[in-house]
Amino acid sequence: MTITAHISVLATPYIEALCTDEDGRYIDATFGRGGHTRLLLNQLSDKAEVLGLDRDPQAIEAGQTLMQEDQRFTIVYTDFAGIQQAVEAQGWSSVSGIGFDLGVSSPQLDQAERGFSFMQEGPLDMRMDFESGQPLSKKLESVSEKGLVKVIREYGGEKFAGRIARSILEALKEGKLNTTRDLENVCFHATPKKMRHGHTHPATRTFQALRIWVNDEMNQIDSAVETSMKLLKAGGRLAIISFHSGEDRRIRDLIEKQVHGCTCPREFPMCVCGFKPTMKWVQKKPVRATDEEVAQNPRSRSAMLRIAEKLDEPC
Repeated sequence: MTITAHISVLATPYIEALCTDEDGRYIDATFGRGGHTRLLLNQLSDKAEVLGLDRDPQAIEAGQTLMQEDQRFTIVYTDFAGIQQAVEAQGWSSVSGIGFDLGVSSPQLDQAERGFSFMQEGPLDMRMDFESGQPLSKKLESVSEKGLVKVIREYGGEKFAGRIARSILEALKEGKLNTTRDLENVCFHATPKKMRHGHTHPATRTFQALRIWVNDEMNQIDSAVETSMKLLKAGGRLAIISFHSGEDRRIRDLIEKQVHGCTCPREFPMCVCGFKPTMKWVQKKPVRATDEEVAQNPRSRSAMLRIAEKLDEPC
């Protein structure tokens, strides 16, 4: 098996947005293989500190290696929704920046035993952490057709979600759904013939949706982003890279709530909630990869970077 080197997406705008204080404390909430973290450390002084979080055991191994190389860095084994506990364990009260790079890394996709890729034969697992949660095979045994349609449509943006969900459950019932290639084959043939050979493989969105479902990623995002905005010090930055529109909308809406303040119904003549904005957009429109980056790293084609900053005080 060949492991593809992971290339950090949107590296330059991500680091430039995040690094506002060279002596500050930072969190890489999705450490992965440490690409963004290493770039961040290169921009920081000897006084700075960086905390990495991940729930993938192999990412933890990579983080432990980096800890030995650089005393400014610490890795913690947790999902990114555990960010509050990780910060408290460090004895920190606030941070200068928090970054997220959502999705899966190239090495994870290359490891067939993880079950993330439809390009290789592997188990129906898809867990980021083998020690927690249920593998995809178990979750499919208890989900209804209606529930699976909702997962594939909402988390994958798949317009043929109904056909695909029905075919998945039929194959499961018939004992024909045992590996990732079986699942790929079901997705392919559940897609209308004229749509099977386009730019995107017919299984792409479904695999993405199922991975998000297995790892409870949307609820993780809600918890982690809300906590992150509270942990930032005045002028601190939140930088989040997502890879599909559902994630991006979720992130945008969570930040928008803190940007606009008042939550009173529009028909109210005056504000009675008293809520004040705590964040501002650094650039509301997401940053996208340049043509040059996409040519070098096709994975960056769908990447979207949103950047927001903590206000000095509520407006």
